[in-house]
Amino acid sequence: MIIHEKPSPPQVPPSDAAPGAASGFLADYLPFLLALASAAASDGFHAFVRSRGLRVPEWRVLACLHDCDGTMITRLAAQALMEQSAMTRVIERMEERGLVARRSDPRDRRRARVHLTPEGRVLAGDLVARAQADDAELMAMLPPEQRDTLKPLLCAFLAAQNRNILNAGPAGQDGDDLA
Repeated sequence: MIIHEKPSPPQVPPSDAAPGAASGFLADYLPFLLALASAAASDGFHAFVRSRGLRVPEWRVLACLHDCDGTMITRLAAQALMEQSAMTRVIERMEERGLVARRSDPRDRRRARVHLTPEGRVLAGDLVARAQADDAELMAMLPPEQRDTLKPLLCAFLAAQNRNILNAGPAGQDGDDLA
């Protein structure tokens, strides 16, 4: 009988470990590692966003609209990782500040699309440029071979998760007989 041992994760010397890094179970627990990496990668930029008088969800809306102006609230909510009701409140605040405007969809007047105002477009452009610079700095911390694989691996992981969710279907509907 052949026993396959799980390879050990690369060990990070304690002096290199990030604040909040754990040992034991958490040191090898993917959701914890992803959360830790996300915080380490985004805390500085999020502080910059707040210094500009914005909340992080507002930044996400600006970034989404920078790429695809005139997006519907439902799609914005999905892209910005928010519930639609919370997104509606964010859009209302941003409208009050003159950053976005809602307009009726010309094909279906019952639907509204969210557009950047001229002020919102300038702010979005500035923030996206800063985010791109921060992204380049973060990637530069890694050796070239890891830089080339980090984002493709994360995208592959997310695609696999998405396929898993789609294949599961609604509870009790995954193709298995319940009897």
